[in-house]
Amino acid sequence: MRISHYFEWEDLITGGHKQSVKNQRKIMDKRGIDYTTEPDLSADILHLNNMGPKSIYYARKAQEQGVPVVVHAHQTAEDFRESFALSNMIARPMKPYLKYAYSLADLIICPSEHNRDVIEEYTDVPKKVISNGFDPDMLEGFEDLRDEYLEKYDLEPPVVFMVGHVIKRKGLKSFIETARKMPDTDFVWFGFLNPSGEDTFVDSLLQSRDTKNLVEDAPDNCTFTGYVDDIRGAYAAGDIFFFPTKNENEGMALLEAMACGKPPVVRDIETFQWLEHGENCLKAEDDFVSVLEKAMEENEMQRLGENAREKSREFELESIADELEKAYRELL
Repeated sequence: MRISHYFEWEDLITGGHKQSVKNQRKIMDKRGIDYTTEPDLSADILHLNNMGPKSIYYARKAQEQGVPVVVHAHQTAEDFRESFALSNMIARPMKPYLKYAYSLADLIICPSEHNRDVIEEYTDVPKKVISNGFDPDMLEGFEDLRDEYLEKYDLEPPVVFMVGHVIKRKGLKSFIETARKMPDTDFVWFGFLNPSGEDTFVDSLLQSRDTKNLVEDAPDNCTFTGYVDDIRGAYAAGDIFFFPTKNENEGMALLEAMACGKPPVVRDIETFQWLEHGENCLKAEDDFVSVLEKAMEENEMQRLGENAREKSREFELESIADELEKAYRELL
């Protein structure tokens, strides 16, 4: 079995999308599955991870030649909104575009049940839920970085933190306004302050004015670190993972934080139905102050963190490897 595992615009895309592709390739490496990263229709399966125009071209060619096409549903128009300047406007034509693109697949891999429910409205192509998962090897030794990162960003535990691109859709306003209501608690957002992860003129255009204003007006107890050299430092310094996102396909940083034993506080949205309020997380709709205060209680922090770590084991790469390999073999 040989897979053409193509990721269009691979050099431009960052964040969880890019890490998901790395995770898939690590699974194939461990399982001894032969693959190329080029769009090669001599392979047994064409697996596409970003449906740009080149991917659509090869998907159509694959159909003509009888090569099965797998498409990973990393994007939806719903998830694209409130990401960067003009994203809400672009999301309108994006939906019919993705409907067509996803219809070219023989199998769509969805990272969560919620994502599958959304994609059901796009096309009737068969779908399979396989988590993006997380790589526990990436987190090894994170504890050793705690003192360094607390000192680096002048943080006083317990630290409320977030990991990811700084965009409105991920609950930026709620994060900042909650910090404003809790002036004695340090809040820190680890991650890029720009869409592509590079400080370029294009990024300054892509970042919305609302996002810039929110960050600039954040209270003193709310820190935005920008790019972090070693993401393990974020999970070391943080104590409560605060993820007030409005829409998410899955949330890889959430899985990583849970694996590090950090209790998550999340917005109560459909994406997080697999998390149990009061057992391995705390949920709220809009007012997060009381649940954060609850999570900061020493016994509660430890209990929720241990339960979150246990739950995260279901999403380790080794736990999802069988599902990806099985999906390939069933197509053949």
